[in-house]
Amino acid sequence: MRVLVIGGGVAGTATALGLHKAGHDVTVFEAHPDTAEDIGAFLTLASNGMRALAELDAAEAVTAVGFPLTSLRLLDCRGAEVTHGPLGEADDPALRYRCLRRGELNAALQGEAARRGIPVRHGARLVSLTDGPDGVTARFADGATATGDLLIGADGLHSTVRRLITPGVRPTYAGQRVYYGYTHTAPASDRAGVITMVRGSETAFGYAVSPSGETYWFARTGGDPLPARAPAAPTAVLREQLLPLLRQDSTPAAALVEAADGVIMVTNATELPLGTTWHAGRVLLVGDAAHAASPATGQGASMALEDAVVLAKALRDLPDPHTAFAGYERHRRARVEHNISVSGGLSRGRRPPSRPAAPAARPAEPHAQLIRQLAWNTQLSAAPHEPPPLTELPLAAGRSPRPLG
Repeated sequence: MRVLVIGGGVAGTATALGLHKAGHDVTVFEAHPDTAEDIGAFLTLASNGMRALAELDAAEAVTAVGFPLTSLRLLDCRGAEVTHGPLGEADDPALRYRCLRRGELNAALQGEAARRGIPVRHGARLVSLTDGPDGVTARFADGATATGDLLIGADGLHSTVRRLITPGVRPTYAGQRVYYGYTHTAPASDRAGVITMVRGSETAFGYAVSPSGETYWFARTGGDPLPARAPAAPTAVLREQLLPLLRQDSTPAAALVEAADGVIMVTNATELPLGTTWHAGRVLLVGDAAHAASPATGQGASMALEDAVVLAKALRDLPDPHTAFAGYERHRRARVEHNISVSGGLSRGRRPPSRPAAPAARPAEPHAQLIRQLAWNTQLSAAPHEPPPLTELPLAAGRSPRPLG
């Protein structure tokens, strides 16, 4: 089949890799002019996301950028270590958590798409689509059109495809702002490969140190949402918003923000309602376009990578697109909506405790059903035997900032 993928970010390019591997003719249409969208933002790929990349034969391209995370340390508001243990599937180098800039991930995936001969058309902003009995036609702002057998909406939180097939469904504020930035120094006691989470009095703070000694950090705070379409606040203003909250505690957080180099970024934590429609006719949504969650669990990109594998297997193994779309949804909905609920619970209205929290348990071994679901050489049934649960620890760098509204 000829498949049009709208969106050349993590979800869209990974979906194209999966569909191409399954034998389909795929073209990606990306509104932004190049791969450098959100180059300043960073994220973490969890072990389940790295597993999905391996099934797409794209792990090597991604491990060439960023750096691995092998353990998680939890500090209380006094800076005392509460717990420190292995993170995810740390024993397997191919499945270790990975911290990297979103732009680096986009570029790595798009480079892999180019290597496989998958066209990625930049500057193609979707404005409308027509879904007919024999195909679906996309129309772009520059007047161009493209027709395929299927259209996949992988165009993110503010998805145009979602707006066209489910008017009125919009992301909502999940109760926190997320700040993040970089500091070219690191606390003396910290080393590469560790992500440190700080249970502050007024904030949830996290940071990781790269092999070059640069600290990637984020902070989640309560408060009113940022106004839609408001211009970005200057870095000095954002720094002064954060520092009074961080200085209430005796942790490395305030010093890291004080010494931050370059731009500090902020975005709203947002989510989509549970039960949102994912497909209509020949059109299907994946990634944040279908099931955006607050970034509190750090699973957004990894969930999108899982989507890419499962959708490709559904269109490979099930008899027709309608059955494949329905089967894909039955395999994915319970898991991703659990992530929305867990993330929302972490970020909505609950101030982080000032006393030490109970140590987070190490994730269980990967669930057998998830492994079967992602394994390329296993058949995907029309319905799952059981929904694979989330087993990864909640740690997030936040969704990359996009224009709000």
